[in-house]
Amino acid sequence: MAAVTTAATRVRQKRRGTRSREARAAYGFIGIWIVGFIVFTLGPMIASLVLSFTDYDAISSPRNVGWSNYRQMFADPKVGKALANTLVYAVIYVPSAMVVALVLAMVLNRVGRASGFFRTVFYLPVMTPPVAAGALFLLLLNGNQGLLNRTLHLVGINGPNWTTDTAWVKPGLALTMLWGVGGMVVIYLAALRQVPKDLYEAASLDGAGAWMRFRKITLPMISGALFFTLIVQTISALQMFDQAYTMFFGGQQNSTYSNDAALFYVIYLFQQGFGFLHMGYASALAWLLFIVIMIITAIQVRVSRRFVYYEGERD
Repeated sequence: MAAVTTAATRVRQKRRGTRSREARAAYGFIGIWIVGFIVFTLGPMIASLVLSFTDYDAISSPRNVGWSNYRQMFADPKVGKALANTLVYAVIYVPSAMVVALVLAMVLNRVGRASGFFRTVFYLPVMTPPVAAGALFLLLLNGNQGLLNRTLHLVGINGPNWTTDTAWVKPGLALTMLWGVGGMVVIYLAALRQVPKDLYEAASLDGAGAWMRFRKITLPMISGALFFTLIVQTISALQMFDQAYTMFFGGQQNSTYSNDAALFYVIYLFQQGFGFLHMGYASALAWLLFIVIMIITAIQVRVSRRFVYYEGERD
């Protein structure tokens, strides 16, 4: 009996030793990420929060000004304008991108063996540098000589001035950003291929048409992927910078650019921080954007509980 007890004790000690080694290895791997997060993310966030209460120009020492930057921010009319431009752009772009990506994914889902080739083709624009894409679309959307308006003219449509007309700046930019929906296409395609085929067969036997199958089976079964891309794309849209800056602010400053219709929030933040060296004010602007993103994300998460279906969840 004592021998059995000793053997059991040795087995438990061996298991504890194995778990301890695995735990140390795990902490070693995630420790690298933790250090990187603290140094490159959490640290700068805390520093920007401190700087938001100071007057700092990146040359002289920060001078504490209390809530002055935040009071100035709420009194600055360009902050409201930039935030409104960003929200309007997000409302235009995010649903459009999701619809286009879902349509392309459903087409690829029916292609068969060639879907791998087309999946790669659709994803390649994601690899294109945003600055290069912005310069390209600035030429394509030229109101007089742009390829898009020339094409529309062939079918009898007079295209608008995409880059100078205040009413078309944000829709035009949203149109150019559809160039990069390949990442969502891949996500949606993977989700579509996880939908059980027997659900469609049972619905067809019950007389359900294509639209009913799409609404009652496809959408609920891929709602998790839709929700994920909704969150990610909304956050990305609210941080729009590189392509808009390249198209409207990267070259010659032109006052005809839509009366600040292309002034997005992060562009204005960049101008304040690196153009005028108002680092404290720019930090306050950054924290306002962070709060806005958190509020919108919380609302989306709250609403999603009524519409998102996860296969493993139970009532």
